[in-house]
Amino acid sequence: MTKIKAAICTEFGAPLTIQDINLRAPVASEVEVTLEAVAICHSDISYADGGWGGDLPAVYGHEAAGRITKLGPNVTGFAEGQRVVVTLIKACGTCPTCASGKPTICATPDATPPALTLDDGTEVVKAMNCGAFAEKVVVDQSQIVAMPETMPAESVCLLACGVITGIGAVVNAAGLRAGEDVVVIGAGGVGLNAIQGARIAGARRIVAVDMSEEKLEIAKEFGATHGVLGTDKAPWKVAIKAMGRGADVVAVTVGAIPAYEDAMRYMGYGGRMIMVGMPHTGAMAQYEPVVPAFMGQKMVGSKMGDVVIQRDIPWMADLYEQGRLKLDELISGRWSLEQINDAIADTKTGGARRNVIVF
Repeated sequence: MTKIKAAICTEFGAPLTIQDINLRAPVASEVEVTLEAVAICHSDISYADGGWGGDLPAVYGHEAAGRITKLGPNVTGFAEGQRVVVTLIKACGTCPTCASGKPTICATPDATPPALTLDDGTEVVKAMNCGAFAEKVVVDQSQIVAMPETMPAESVCLLACGVITGIGAVVNAAGLRAGEDVVVIGAGGVGLNAIQGARIAGARRIVAVDMSEEKLEIAKEFGATHGVLGTDKAPWKVAIKAMGRGADVVAVTVGAIPAYEDAMRYMGYGGRMIMVGMPHTGAMAQYEPVVPAFMGQKMVGSKMGDVVIQRDIPWMADLYEQGRLKLDELISGRWSLEQINDAIADTKTGGARRNVIVF
């Protein structure tokens, strides 16, 4: 067992507490990664606030970067000292979903022994297969990708979730074709990356919709051709006027029910609504089914951008090194682990793109 510092959630909605806990050694195909940076995602906050339930105590955090410091006996293709990105996507590679190219929805349950414990033996949940609000993690090798030494750790960690989720939503889930029109609802961390994905894929027009004028201006820096205030009486009419037609793709990147209920109003014939943002459990949306039935529209759920990390993350890292993908510009602030509650509070204000804990 190794002693590490971690930010632990012991009560939903309460501040996280910094404690020394035990991390076991990697087994089988696992690796230990000593972290250099971990970003704060809204999913971490929703879990810590009790929005999706779960067991406590728990360590959240799932957008991480660091260096391999130990290898399990069955690990192949990795070496100690390598810089890697750590994702929550643990894939067996052989279940029906993995075998069909969808590792983000792997159906094989986790059978490894608890990785985190308190001194009295109490298990601490390694949330989202990571538990990365900590100095070190033990994860399966299917969750990591080796990264270039030239990339700063703060930028590497963003590729673990927000970037791949946003870009993957329009490239993989929507199957965006060059020349199509895109609406992105929500210009936060994931939304900005959906906008980048649309730009990279060759969208004709990209309309960002948000409640903040400031965020709409930032969205244009990332590739949006137009910005529409969600506070307008009928923002979909403004968006359709900007495009000259209904959208081919509407990516909902926020977990707000009004955004989901209005999303289909932006779409044209054959449009696809990509459902990315995750409302709290029990929240319900309503829509008029005759419209998508008549107009041939689709509602598509997208988890983690439908990515295959070993294929998509190296591609995105290469785009970054070419200057075609903005990562550094996504970082709003850098914080220490001891400042994590302040960083979470800052993220909750809605103004942050991504706050990053730097070790």
